[in-house]
Amino acid sequence: RSVYDDQPNAHQRFMEKLDACIRNHDREIEKMCNFHHQGFVDAITELLKVRANAEKLKVQVTDTNRRLQDSGKEVIAQTEEIIRCRVQQRNITTVVEKLQLCLPVLEMYSKLKEQMNVKRYYSALKTMEQLENMYLPRVSQYRFCQIMIENLPKLREEIKEISMSDLKDFLESIRKHSDKIGETAMKQAQQQKTFSTTLQKQNNVNYGRNTHLAKNRVWELKNEITLKRTFEEEDEHEEEVLTVQDLVDFSPVYRCLHIYSVLGDGEIFETYYRKQRRKQARLVLQPQSSMHETVEGYRRYFSQIVGFFVVEDHILHVTQGLVTRTYTDELWNMALSKIIAVLRTHSSYCSDPDLVLELKNLIVVFADTLQGYGFPVNRLFDLLFEIRDQYNETLLKKWSGLFRDIFEADNYSPIPVANEEEYKIVISKFPFQDPELDKQCFPKKLPMSQSVPQIYIQVKEFIYASLKFSESLHRSSTEIDDMLRKSTNLLLTRTLSSCLQNLIKKPHIGLTELVQIIINTTHLEQACKYLEDFITNITSVSQVTVHTARLYGLSTFKDARHGAEGEIYTKLNQKIDEFIQIADYDWTMSESDGRASGYLMDLINFLRSTFQVFTHLPGKVAQTACMSACQHLSTSLMQMLLDSELKQISMGAIQQFNLDVIQCELFASSEPVPGFQGDTLQLAFIDLRQLLDLFMVWDWSTYLADYGQSTSKYLRVSPSTALALLEKMKDTSKKNNIFAQFRKNDRDKQKLIETVVKQLRSLVNGMSQHT
Repeated sequence: RSVYDDQPNAHQRFMEKLDACIRNHDREIEKMCNFHHQGFVDAITELLKVRANAEKLKVQVTDTNRRLQDSGKEVIAQTEEIIRCRVQQRNITTVVEKLQLCLPVLEMYSKLKEQMNVKRYYSALKTMEQLENMYLPRVSQYRFCQIMIENLPKLREEIKEISMSDLKDFLESIRKHSDKIGETAMKQAQQQKTFSTTLQKQNNVNYGRNTHLAKNRVWELKNEITLKRTFEEEDEHEEEVLTVQDLVDFSPVYRCLHIYSVLGDGEIFETYYRKQRRKQARLVLQPQSSMHETVEGYRRYFSQIVGFFVVEDHILHVTQGLVTRTYTDELWNMALSKIIAVLRTHSSYCSDPDLVLELKNLIVVFADTLQGYGFPVNRLFDLLFEIRDQYNETLLKKWSGLFRDIFEADNYSPIPVANEEEYKIVISKFPFQDPELDKQCFPKKLPMSQSVPQIYIQVKEFIYASLKFSESLHRSSTEIDDMLRKSTNLLLTRTLSSCLQNLIKKPHIGLTELVQIIINTTHLEQACKYLEDFITNITSVSQVTVHTARLYGLSTFKDARHGAEGEIYTKLNQKIDEFIQIADYDWTMSESDGRASGYLMDLINFLRSTFQVFTHLPGKVAQTACMSACQHLSTSLMQMLLDSELKQISMGAIQQFNLDVIQCELFASSEPVPGFQGDTLQLAFIDLRQLLDLFMVWDWSTYLADYGQSTSKYLRVSPSTALALLEKMKDTSKKNNIFAQFRKNDRDKQKLIETVVKQLRSLVNGMSQHT
């Protein structure tokens, strides 16, 4: 307006105002550029270009003014100046419009930088997508826009690298903490199952109490303690229930999955994740070499595996396509094969039944936990049946030592009871019933020794121990009953039987101990039916069931008793042999001492005292032992008489030997063991008696005449036996009767002996040819 008014110094004032306006705009532009960062730099650059044009315009205006001045036409100069000012205004308007168009781009880019700084990478990707599709195309002609376009791919790669780094940190974290995750999951699964299991046990106890209260009292007490402990544990952990989300931050997986999906690399991410998890699975499945030494080693191993698959199951359900059911099933089948192989190998090193039982409990919790997450675990329960056999073997070894200790500590004498209280204590441990003994007054003695109630208690404890393994195996009562009976049969037929056989064979076990062992096995055999009732009360399976197995204790104790009986016969014979070995006959004596030998009288006294101990044995056993001893004594005396090293026997020695045999016959006729009919026991010495009668009476004519007839007086004397003894006497006659040829009687006797010898030899040779 001042230019048009043509006031003095109008041009100068116009220029000053123009400069002031320019400076004001410069300051505004500078503020705006400082606020909008790099974008304003480009805008200022454009303004500088405008300033240059303004200076050029100034020169043009000055030149025009000069020309106008020169021409003298001031109006023209002012008109040109107005035109220049209008152009400048139009340019300023254009600059403002362009800056308004760039401001949203700069704001979005600033937002992108802020999202990157706060690690909101998924939102940053969305912002980049908006920049590329909506904002940048509007200002693509500017250099700052090209710089942004070039930076966006770099930012995407940076986001991918950061998210992948977070994923690697996540994988490393869950690898380190998988045992804690698994331990928590297993604890929760165990807590969920414990309550129902304990209630079921309580119901079984109630049933047992109604059917057989006294015998099930121990079982009831154990279950009540377990139930109480379970409720306490439930109260303790009620407020500590944690989930896998509470223990693990899965956001790196979700974030990385979303980022790769947005970038179109979802398959690459899935492949990488599955590959890394497979590697971790192999590491988790690799056990420590000392895992079998402690239960903690097994617990850590199972916890790591459970933690691994709990994480995979969570990823399966909260993500779409990262892992599939087919993938997890394939991974589980691979892991299950490895787990079974590892458990077979390491469990074979376990010799402690308590450790094997702990391992079984861990496997059950492990299987129940993973089954709750949808993984098939039937093969694990099949493995438990293999481990059950090993558990039974370790139990049998342990109980073998217990049985040996019991037998070593036993005094093998009847249990003395001084009063009713002591009697009830014994009866509470062992089901003993004897009406005749009940009628006796205190103090009295029970027929079995201390080992019998102890063995009975240990067998029941073994049944309890076997039952512990059968719990939580998801088997019916019938199957559990069958398992208990089979394991108990193994204990009786193999372990206890072996211990009894070894006990019987021990050299320090004498006749008294053997007699007590026979009595003990008799009472243990009678107690087998109570063991069957005990198992029935535990499992609630009736014994009349078709598939119910029976205990083989009867045959076990019968075999042990037969072995003890045989050992009694053997030791009796050995003792007889010891007495025979100290016999000191003078085989060349001219006449006998007139009384039986001292060793034989000692032997007979020993047999009498021994057979008195046999009064508690079954009659047949005592009779067999007595008959066996007499037969062995008769055989030993016959062998002594016919010993090939014995070359000479005088008639005096025969007479002395006859006195000893007479004592043996008197002992046999005195009925040392009741129950023999007639002279049955005396028949044990019939061979000796007929042989000695033949030589004492010298009745060779009768012997030779009746030989071979069933009515012969000397039917038990064979020609070979008679010949052997007669030749010993013939040699004695020759050596001791130097002047026999001068006495007619002696000459006749010598001729008779030679004649009989010839006839006996012909009989022996005839028998040999016939044979």
